[in-house]
Amino acid sequence: MTEDVGEIHINSAAKRIIGEVKGNLKGPTLVCFGGIHGNELAGVRALERVFEELVRGNYAIKGTVIGIRGNLPAQQVGKRFIVQDLNRLWTPESIENILCKDKKEQTSEEAELIELHTLVHQLLRRAEPPFYFIDLHTTSSQTIPFITINDALINRKFSQNFPVPIVLGIEEYINGPLLSHMNELGYVSLGFESGQHNGEVAICNARSFLWLSLVLTGLLNENDVPDFRNFYMQLQQSVGDMNEFYEVTHREVLTANDQFIMNSGFENFQSIKKGTFLGQLNGRQIQAAHNCILFMPLYQEQGEDAFFVLRRTPRWALWLSTFFRKIRLDSFLTLLPGISWSDNTKKSLLVDLNTARFFTKPFFHLLGYRNREKDESHFLMNNRERAAKNEIYKGEKWY
Repeated sequence: MTEDVGEIHINSAAKRIIGEVKGNLKGPTLVCFGGIHGNELAGVRALERVFEELVRGNYAIKGTVIGIRGNLPAQQVGKRFIVQDLNRLWTPESIENILCKDKKEQTSEEAELIELHTLVHQLLRRAEPPFYFIDLHTTSSQTIPFITINDALINRKFSQNFPVPIVLGIEEYINGPLLSHMNELGYVSLGFESGQHNGEVAICNARSFLWLSLVLTGLLNENDVPDFRNFYMQLQQSVGDMNEFYEVTHREVLTANDQFIMNSGFENFQSIKKGTFLGQLNGRQIQAAHNCILFMPLYQEQGEDAFFVLRRTPRWALWLSTFFRKIRLDSFLTLLPGISWSDNTKKSLLVDLNTARFFTKPFFHLLGYRNREKDESHFLMNNRERAAKNEIYKGEKWY
């Protein structure tokens, strides 16, 4: 520790920037979001506590850490969103459309996106790389803490330093999360779900995760954080033997007109048997199609996802996918009939539906491709690996 901590800005009022600390020594930039969903305030509270503790402790920070409030109007009324889900608007097409809109035509969430987009891209211009983006969330059901990531190797490498489960592949089922935008720009980005909405446990888990993030990104030395082991053990003990990789295999989608009621008593990461009644959709009972792991069951009024389904990802599959991606095996796929690059950036594949029948979805997953769109004749499969700015992270201890 040192008294020469650098520039400090703390704002506990309900404004966009929660706090910013810039050390006198060069180092990475850690950007943390809380309250992208307005009813998920545990991340905001945890960020407020951590910035206050950084000031009191006079920590020697190498680099910059900044905390940002997400959907301010929704936070003020305690709702997930006002008009539309802010965490579903961050596709390239949606961003371009919103930025071009007349101010009078913008929805509440579109105005929030413009402010956040401007702020983040200003940070990318003025702050020092490498950049890390963390989005703090909570769930409507009881849950152990866990990480969600887009399936890029830099995300895997960084995330596996935390003692919590890691969920892959959610980007194939959810369109337009904020972190997907950051991943498309090539930066390490992860979501942390700390617990059930607004519970003290969720705040404590998020606080522990933030302190671990400050150390693992290199902004702080582990020896300068007296409670580092306690923070680590808190998360480790809360998940038990669930500290593994998982993959999303199914999403039960809700439309605006659907009436869904989740049956009571389910918890996140709960193993369920085939035939288990999960809830009622428009008066019809929904059953589990097979033995599986239930993920993020919906116990709130707003939301487009009734629940997801997970399976464990074996270690051999993680190793094999790492090997395939490092040798860029996907470069040879375009030699096959029915498979081509979607454009000159070579970040997405167009796969003819007839050709796709000969390749299973897990095969494309091994290479880092996730199905994002489908028309009458093709899949469009996106790959985060080709966008990843690996070169700016190669000097990091975790890399």
